[in-house]
Amino acid sequence: MTSPDLFSQPERATSTAPMQRQAWRVGALCLAIADSLQARFNPLVVQGEVSNFSRAASGHCYFTLKDDGGQLRAAMFKRAATGLQFLPQDGQQVEVTGRLSVYEQRGELQLVVESMRRLGQGTLLEAFLRLKTKLDAAGLFSPERKRSLRPHPRAIGVVTSPTAAAWHDVMTALQRRVPHIPVILSPALVQGGQAPASLIAALHTLYAQIDAGKVPLDVILLVRGGGSLEDLWAFNDEQLAYTIAQSPVPVICGVGHEIDFSIADFVADVRAPTPTAAAELCAVPAAQTLSHLALQANALRSAIQQGLERRGQMLDVAARRLMQPSAQLRRQADRLVQIGQRLHAGMQMRMQAQQHRLAQCQTRLGLLHPQKVLDRGFAWVMDEAGAVVTDADKLTSGQGLAVHLAKGVRQVQVA
Repeated sequence: MTSPDLFSQPERATSTAPMQRQAWRVGALCLAIADSLQARFNPLVVQGEVSNFSRAASGHCYFTLKDDGGQLRAAMFKRAATGLQFLPQDGQQVEVTGRLSVYEQRGELQLVVESMRRLGQGTLLEAFLRLKTKLDAAGLFSPERKRSLRPHPRAIGVVTSPTAAAWHDVMTALQRRVPHIPVILSPALVQGGQAPASLIAALHTLYAQIDAGKVPLDVILLVRGGGSLEDLWAFNDEQLAYTIAQSPVPVICGVGHEIDFSIADFVADVRAPTPTAAAELCAVPAAQTLSHLALQANALRSAIQQGLERRGQMLDVAARRLMQPSAQLRRQADRLVQIGQRLHAGMQMRMQAQQHRLAQCQTRLGLLHPQKVLDRGFAWVMDEAGAVVTDADKLTSGQGLAVHLAKGVRQVQVA
């Protein structure tokens, strides 16, 4: 979250309604003020007189920097204090480089000093600041031109002295972290009057190899170990700054120690506090890459195994549906036998039912047979023509009749 600009003037209110003011927590306000100071002033150079100088048992130095117009509390921590070439004393006129900060515990503004020199020792710092302002105005420090680093470079270029400790530190770090990535050294002088031209030539050598496609460089490290402002002056060269800006690939600058700043640091795509840090920033460690690949491989194996299991289940279902031809034939034969058995049983039942019905019909027919009537004592009378006599009025005297009894037939004559 960006801190508000505490140095800007608020707009004049145009409404009569009461303004909604932000309620700050004290610690948050101190941090916001520190952020604003960092963005507006740092790094900066201050000249003044040393007052109340003291060195604590921890090695940190504390003093007040003052002039006729004011005073400012200052702290020089042990790491920076070990680089002092003289013992500061009260009343000395000095020039310090550092950054404004806020000591939250007491809510005090303080100057954190990173280097100090007695006034009258030269104008290198002034030249540095003039060149920094010029190149900043030309856009060489613009954040928009900074390029992102490739996490897995195909090759790494290094510009430094092959006899310097920085080269050893860089190679040690790269061999530990990414031993599989090739490293191309373009040797150069890193100190002295001929160093700027040597650094420029070394960079152009790598640029030419990249343009020709000879080496797949994806990043260049420009490194040198620590030293005084004079020792690092080669990296404050204007032509070197423009050469760095022309690089076809990202440049990481690791010159000096964490407190050292050079023009090359501001132009490079990434500033590293030390040469070793530059090597650590240029690529993701092989162990981390292998760990990530192992996780991906496990996930891939799990996905493949699950896919195979699902497809195996699908094959099992399909196999059960398809079955072998012989098994299917046996199944159809069994089905035919069952159907035949059901048909036979049905026919048997139907035949029995028909037989029972026939017997009933025979019984009924037997009961209707004339013989059965005769057996009950009735007689069956027929005339000479064989017609059954049913009306006595139609008979004539002397007419012959045949009387059929249950047993036998007798001829009679009508009286």
